[in-house]
Amino acid sequence: MHALLAYITINVDPVLLRLGPFPVRWYGLMYAVGLGLALWVTLPVAARRGAPRDTVYSLFWGVTVAGLIGGRLYYVAQNNPAAYLADPRRILALWEGGMAFYGAIFLGVPALYLLTRHYKAPFLPLLDTAALFAPLAQAVGRVGNIINGDIVGYRSTLPWATAYANPHNTFAHPLCPAPYTGCVAYQPAAAYELLFSLGLFLLLWRLRGRVWPGGMHFALYLALYSLGQLALFAWRDNVLVLGPLKQAQVTALVVLIALLPIALILRRAGVSSADGRMLPASALSDDHDIVSRVGGKL
Repeated sequence: MHALLAYITINVDPVLLRLGPFPVRWYGLMYAVGLGLALWVTLPVAARRGAPRDTVYSLFWGVTVAGLIGGRLYYVAQNNPAAYLADPRRILALWEGGMAFYGAIFLGVPALYLLTRHYKAPFLPLLDTAALFAPLAQAVGRVGNIINGDIVGYRSTLPWATAYANPHNTFAHPLCPAPYTGCVAYQPAAAYELLFSLGLFLLLWRLRGRVWPGGMHFALYLALYSLGQLALFAWRDNVLVLGPLKQAQVTALVVLIALLPIALILRRAGVSSADGRMLPASALSDDHDIVSRVGGKL
C-alpha cells in the first residue's frame, strides 16, 4: 500500500498464491483466520457455559456451514439474483466475495438450535457465546474485504479514501494505475466495518460476565450490529430500495423491531448466569433492572 497526500492506493493482488489451478485468495484466507481465531478465543467461554470442547467443535462446523450458505444466498437474493440464476455456478463462488451477514444469522441461529438439541448442549448460553464469536470473526474477515475492494463506498476526497491499483482486482473500478495520481478514490467502507466490528467485540467481551437473561447478550449484539449497519451504510454505494434506505438498512430496522418482543420473552423466561446456569424468572425483582441487580456483584 502506498500512502499519498490525497488518498491511499491499495495495490495488492486479491490472489495470495496459486496451488496449481487452485487460487488461494486473501478474502477466503482472512475469513478462515477470523473463524479460527474467534473459535480459539471463545472455546474457554463455551466450556464455562456447559459445552465440552468436542461438542463445540461439532457445533462450529455445522453452524459455520449453515452461516456460509445463508450469508451467500441472502447476498444473491439482494444483489441481482437473475444474473446469478443465469450462471448458477457463481452462486457457489464464495471465494470471489459477496456475503450478507444477516443471511448467516437467519440460517445460523436455527442451525445452532437444532445442533444443540442433538448434542444436548445449552442453546442460550452458546448463543450468547456466539455474540463474542461473530464480531471478532467479522473484524478479521474484513481485511479480506479491504484487499478485495468488494465493499464499495461513495467517491471521496478524504485523505484516508482508498483507490485500487492492482490489475487483477475484479471488484474495484476504475483502477488506479501507476504513478497513482489523479485516481478515483472511495470511502473505505470495509475499513469502517472492521473498526466497528472490533469495537463491538471489545464491548461485548467486557460484558461477558454479566448475569443477564439467557440470549440477551446475543440480542444486544444483534441490536448494536443493526444500529451499526444503519449508520455504516450511509457511506456505502449500494442501491436504494425503500426511500433513502438500502437493503441492509431495511433488514436492520426489521431486526430491531423484532428484537423488542424477543427481549421481553427472554426477560420473562429466566436468567442465565455467566456460567450458563438457568435461574427462575421469579428470582428477579420486578422493581429492578437485571444489570442494576447484579452490577454490584461484578
